[in-house]
Amino acid sequence: MTSPGRVVAFMDLGTNSVRLLVVRINGNGTWTVLTQQKMMVRLGEGEFTQQHLQLEAMVRTAEAIRQLGELAHSFGAEEIHAVATAATREAENQGEFLELVRAASGINLHVIAGKEEARLIYLGVSRSVNIGKKAALFIDIGGGSTEIAIGDSQQFSYLDSLKLGAIRLTNTERSGFAGKVAPKRYARLQDEVRNIAVRSLQQLRQQAPKLVYGSSGTIENLATIAARMAGNTRQTPAPFMTLEQLRFVVTLLCSLPIAQRRMLPGLNPDRADIIIAGAAILETLMAELNLTEIHVSDRGLRDGLLVDYLERGEETSEMARLSLRARSVRQLGRLCNYDEVHAEQVARLAVSLFDSAKAAELHNLGTAEKELLGWAARLHDIGLFLNYANHHAHSYYFIRNAELLGFDQTEAAIMATAVLFHRKTLPRSKNPEYAVLDEASQRTVRLLCIFLRVAETLDRSHANLVQDVHLTPTNNRLALEIIHEQPCPLELQGVRVHGPALEKTFGRKVMFSDGEI
Repeated sequence: MTSPGRVVAFMDLGTNSVRLLVVRINGNGTWTVLTQQKMMVRLGEGEFTQQHLQLEAMVRTAEAIRQLGELAHSFGAEEIHAVATAATREAENQGEFLELVRAASGINLHVIAGKEEARLIYLGVSRSVNIGKKAALFIDIGGGSTEIAIGDSQQFSYLDSLKLGAIRLTNTERSGFAGKVAPKRYARLQDEVRNIAVRSLQQLRQQAPKLVYGSSGTIENLATIAARMAGNTRQTPAPFMTLEQLRFVVTLLCSLPIAQRRMLPGLNPDRADIIIAGAAILETLMAELNLTEIHVSDRGLRDGLLVDYLERGEETSEMARLSLRARSVRQLGRLCNYDEVHAEQVARLAVSLFDSAKAAELHNLGTAEKELLGWAARLHDIGLFLNYANHHAHSYYFIRNAELLGFDQTEAAIMATAVLFHRKTLPRSKNPEYAVLDEASQRTVRLLCIFLRVAETLDRSHANLVQDVHLTPTNNRLALEIIHEQPCPLELQGVRVHGPALEKTFGRKVMFSDGEI
């Protein structure tokens, strides 16, 4: 349960801008916005043709994040939840940028996958509109990607992330859009959108939702221009826009050079160079899906971060609180035909080892790492779907590439790497999968993989014969106490193989105690 009066900040770093939301969480479950801020940073400038963040853009962005972080702390923020999207997740020099931000601001940016971004946007928008059980389509056009979701007010049924964004699409044109844009040139942009979105469009046509919500600065600006053209100056952003209105806006935008475009009522001047590409994305999607109008929302990713935070914190049951993660893990496991009973047994034993080692002050990891150990344990054998011989490596690949909803990239990497080293060798700096992790993640993996390999061996027969297991310090040694009712010779014999690994990890001689009941 969230404590009374707790101030929490949420930060969303996109390709074009960084946004901040600071709220006070009240004791009765309500929340109050303290401030909302946005700074244009253009982090993705030139990146989508080079896959490399430019130094000037990185420095500019790190400074903006530092300033927003200081603002959040000035309101008394106790936590800052910060995520980064397309520009950061696709950059070859992502690690350099994340370290630069950390050094400048002390803020750890969590890089999220495209579908996780779509989920969070869906949460932010869907929880702010009254759609009940009606299925709606949600579209968010960012600088580097376009996120799409279908769902009602409680649950999504479809998520996708397209490599289409206002900056990315603009970058495909060498000369940009400084001058007027001829109809043929605009048509080429639309062809590019269709080519990239073709598979997603096929899926969306099958579900055919007619209720549509659009979010992001691009859509808000287009709708506001349309409203100004219609003589409506009262609401910003405009509550909705028709496809016909959008086409009028496109014709006007293409007829103006950038200097005149910047003066257009309703358009943020900083978007004048990328708005035509953004309009091409929206118009093409609406036309291809036969959508006649789109409702406009000023909610988005940062609001989804708040909703996700509130929904997790207000649940009374641990499993209910983590239901999204549980569903993601179970879905991946079942797609790979995993042994669900064995997976749950290994998770239970691994967590018991973690807890007993924590009580014995053998490590200082916390609840977050324990949860990751449990999810990793449930997925440790999914690589058997391909073959046994190298299944730990296959499991690593599946976890790293499955876009598990509810997990950021660092969490997925920790789980995957712990699974990779749950058998055979221990992690070493020469292992590339281990070497790419930051120092804190490496320390976590070194411990989690030990707990996981011992727990896995203690259900070697897949018969749930071991009731519990504990690590207990005794006279400068460690006792591994294995509690069981029925004979379990395979488990008792196999676990002794891990004696050297336990001794290397904890620096103590290990004794094995057969605690038969």
